[in-house]
Amino acid sequence: MSLVPKYIKNLSPYVPGKRIEDVQSYSESDIVIKLSSNENPLGPSSQAVDAVKNDINNMNRYPDSSGYDLRKFLAKKYKLDIGNVILGCGSEGIMSTIIRTFLHEDDELISSEDSFIGFRVLANASGRKVNWVKMKNYSYNLDGIVLQINDKTKIIYLANPDNPTGTYFTKNDFDHFIKQVPERVLVILDEAYYEYAEEVVDYPNSMLYRYDNVITLRTFSKCYGLAGFRVGYGFAHKPLIDNLMKVKLPFEPSVPAQIAALASLKDVGYLKKTLNENTKGVKYLSEEFDKLNMKFIPTVTNFITIIFENKLIANKFLNIMLKNGIILRGLSSFGLPHCVRVTVGTIDENKIFVKILNKILNK
Repeated sequence: MSLVPKYIKNLSPYVPGKRIEDVQSYSESDIVIKLSSNENPLGPSSQAVDAVKNDINNMNRYPDSSGYDLRKFLAKKYKLDIGNVILGCGSEGIMSTIIRTFLHEDDELISSEDSFIGFRVLANASGRKVNWVKMKNYSYNLDGIVLQINDKTKIIYLANPDNPTGTYFTKNDFDHFIKQVPERVLVILDEAYYEYAEEVVDYPNSMLYRYDNVITLRTFSKCYGLAGFRVGYGFAHKPLIDNLMKVKLPFEPSVPAQIAALASLKDVGYLKKTLNENTKGVKYLSEEFDKLNMKFIPTVTNFITIIFENKLIANKFLNIMLKNGIILRGLSSFGLPHCVRVTVGTIDENKIFVKILNKILNK
């Protein structure tokens, strides 16, 4: 008898984007630019860096298991009680806790087949049946998801905005959808890119809803520039949070992660600069793609997904870019083998990318 369950043996692990160090060894360029992992190209807030430095001598102490200071600040910011907030090692850490807390026996899950691969790995690793629904026009097919709901459905996962497409479903879409979801079904609303989409008129900010069966997940990895610290947070009704707190690892996030996250929240100027620079970057790249007659998916995030005719052409593009020192994200593992995701970089990084893009396409 094997020690490893069949569903784990058959599981495809999450494969992250290529490292700069790996590409430097075979790139023909002196400069390597990473535009593959949707990180904030501006780096973390200087206030966050200083806060961590100032507390570095206290790293012999365990983290506050409750994350009280950060949870209290988040609760005040979003007009909640602290009992409505949970922290984790990135939003994926909280997803893992949700799955371990609420799934039992023959419960089933539903999500989009082409959405965030991190959830796909966690869902498949649970050993439960997952009903995957194809996207429509690179967007969530909410009507199709509703049709998959049955007596065994326990969790529905929605990323809004979505990764890797950058699309979002609207307030009307969500209102129509949630009315058809039984209260016994838990809806995970992954809003990792919330800050980028917040000002979109018809974007359904989940904090304006108060459904008993909805858990909102957000992160400090994207616009706050703390991907390396691995800290995320979630909002839900207290009974849900209380049970999640029983299951989550006791000392996550780490001390520096909590300190950096709290300082980042207080640095309003940093967030404003990040969003302004990203808006400029999206506009610039979109206009350049249009000039080159490249198909891409309009986005409300910090990345743009380019559409090619097929997987072969997409892979050729990725490899040529790597040789020129540009790391992009192929999307075969996400279910979109003909697509390539481009993270918005700094102004200079975007210009270098476009210069190489023109050189390649005009050969």
